[in-house]
Amino acid sequence: MAFVDGVVSRIPQPFRSLALRHHELIKFAIVGGTTMIFDLAIFYSLSLTILEQKPTVAKVLSGLLATVLSYILNREWAFKNRGGRERHHEALLFFTISGIGVLIAAAPLWVANNIFEIRENVDSLRALLVVDFVLNYIIGNLLQMVFRFWSLRRFAFPEENGRFDRDEDLDEDDIEAQEGLGRS
Repeated sequence: MAFVDGVVSRIPQPFRSLALRHHELIKFAIVGGTTMIFDLAIFYSLSLTILEQKPTVAKVLSGLLATVLSYILNREWAFKNRGGRERHHEALLFFTISGIGVLIAAAPLWVANNIFEIRENVDSLRALLVVDFVLNYIIGNLLQMVFRFWSLRRFAFPEENGRFDRDEDLDEDDIEAQEGLGRS
């Protein structure tokens, strides 16, 4: 993790302590950014082609595929030191929470299209792309992110260091983050 150590060492104090204290949130945000780009590519590929008249269906499909990627990245990186549950139980909770998150993220788009009929009032493709982006990826993802971070830490990955019996199993950035927590 030389790259991560290099980045962390360049952060000025007191922000370094803050970054170390909230390392899970930062990793969760990086995973979220990665899966958002993945989700965006799939959503626009579907909503501008075969699902042009059904943008909510395109959003749900892209959200489900992004959720699979999110599970892998969150389990193996962002929350890798958390555990406390058997893998199948953890996965079930993760996908349930994420499924609710997908519906939360799709809700603003559904409301705009089905209650306010926004697609009928948008004149250009550019305006439609902006409206979809704001509804899906700004409003929807912010609502989903808050819900998922809280829920995943509380239910799917409840115990800190739940996957490790010894400190030797932790890598250097995790040990440094724990030491940073002890100093605060």
